[in-house]
Amino acid sequence: MSSWKLRLARVAARAEYAVERLFRQPRAVRVIEPYVGYATPDHLILRGRVLAASTAQMTRDGQSRLRNARQMLRLFATQEVADVTVSAGDVTALSDAEGYFTLLLPRDAYDATGWITIPVSAQDVVADCPVMIPSAAAEYAVVSDVDDTMMQTGAFSLWRNLWTSLTGNAMTRHVFPDAIRLMAVLGDGGRNPVYFVSSSPWNFHGFLSDVFARNNLPAAPMFLRDYGISETQLITGTHGDHKGSAIDRLMAAHPDLDFVLIGDTGQHDPAVYEAAVARHPNRVRQVILRTAGGLDASDQRHIDAIRTAGVAVSVGESYDAAIALFGTERAATPVL
Repeated sequence: MSSWKLRLARVAARAEYAVERLFRQPRAVRVIEPYVGYATPDHLILRGRVLAASTAQMTRDGQSRLRNARQMLRLFATQEVADVTVSAGDVTALSDAEGYFTLLLPRDAYDATGWITIPVSAQDVVADCPVMIPSAAAEYAVVSDVDDTMMQTGAFSLWRNLWTSLTGNAMTRHVFPDAIRLMAVLGDGGRNPVYFVSSSPWNFHGFLSDVFARNNLPAAPMFLRDYGISETQLITGTHGDHKGSAIDRLMAAHPDLDFVLIGDTGQHDPAVYEAAVARHPNRVRQVILRTAGGLDASDQRHIDAIRTAGVAVSVGESYDAAIALFGTERAATPVL
């Protein structure tokens, strides 16, 4: 980052903080918005956000695009509660300036695999935080992009993405049927852990969870983005930085598992995955890419580099080839 941009980011961050301190009123906690937690060898990682009011609204079948737009915009009208102690058992953390919190619970205190729920409290409000603990029988872990990978958004075109995001709702969003089949094969009935990484803001967590549940995509921990201002960046992180960081964290969380990476060619996923393969040699089992918005020469160079590193790449307008491959492997692999 250039020096003038860094100075501008610092000034913007300090100005934002000063304005928040000037106008912030003490707020009572009304809502704990839990995100799906995940496990590492040492911890269960519980995540969520503390709010003074819920932004969720019921979606009705056939509602107008105007109502859809109002509902989507309302997701950004959050009333965050900062500096609140959030606890799960004896473990505590403070919510940050945007209301986010992360709790690290000792892994050895929970002798379980699969899905568990852990109560989280702040002031007098309690919520159940779901946590996914992978099975000991897991063969590999799956990390998938969302936009134009699982569901159609047109993320490769800014205006098309905005139109799709603002005028649709959880009932109208188009999830690719072959994506549903692919995730069913890869997840293998919950045997293999699945994670979703998206450049969508955390404000969309509930919305995306609703879309996935309605379309039989697996419930899974998500890694979304905070678009706030920091002292080092005007917008916290890029798409590639965000996705690469999530992959790094998940590989550290599963040191004994290979990974399958799923994405598309519309948002530079081939470049992100080539970099991940280079950082984590012998950890990526396969890369699966949907051709969204075409396949240019740059994408092809990154795909060739991934293959040169010894990683198989499936590329196409559908996931049929990958489904056939993993379906055959699944039939030939006994469940222990």
